[in-house]
Amino acid sequence: MSDKKRFAVILSGCGNKDGAEIHESVMTLWALHKHGAEYQCFAPDIPQHHVLNFITGQEMAESRNVLVESARIARGNIKNLKEYKAADYDGLIMPGGLGAAKNLSSFAFDGPDCTVNEHVARALQETAARKKPIGALCIAPAIVAKVLGNITVTIGQDAGTETALAKMGAVHEKTTHGEIAIDKEHRVVTTPCYMLDARVDQIGEGAENLVVAVLEMV
Repeated sequence: MSDKKRFAVILSGCGNKDGAEIHESVMTLWALHKHGAEYQCFAPDIPQHHVLNFITGQEMAESRNVLVESARIARGNIKNLKEYKAADYDGLIMPGGLGAAKNLSSFAFDGPDCTVNEHVARALQETAARKKPIGALCIAPAIVAKVLGNITVTIGQDAGTETALAKMGAVHEKTTHGEIAIDKEHRVVTTPCYMLDARVDQIGEGAENLVVAVLEMV
């Protein structure tokens, strides 16, 4: 039996406009391996809210599945989120991208009044109940805040999202590139990533700092 720490990573599709942010996802997986941990990717088996053309930004007349699209990032090694058991992992990390706000929740449309996918909510609740660390990048902290309530998170410096977080009972900490916010009591670590105007190296720095912090909480 390996004594390596093992984390679940929840993906929301493939691509920042309608799925998981690819740089944030890959850098999270890279950082976990770099720091001696293993990971298992998960995604809910649900339709995407919509499919966008990333060149034009226009909606495309097709439908895609969040689990199938997320499998692109995971290179096929992915599980249906309904199979997730918090007891089997040392913690959980959720990269951002608008898929978190469109597919895993309705935050992109409903703000603080959003709903969260039942399997995402259960995964977060079960992980928190077992006092296991949760990491969230970019816009994903808003989904964690909706489910867990009174936690301290960061999404960088976006005033509109900060107001929405406050309405959901969360406390916001302003951060810049590569920085993290740590809620020691609730064992939640967050970083802004592409909520700021960022470069991919800055995404890597934020993802790595987040991974190191959650590993220290195990």
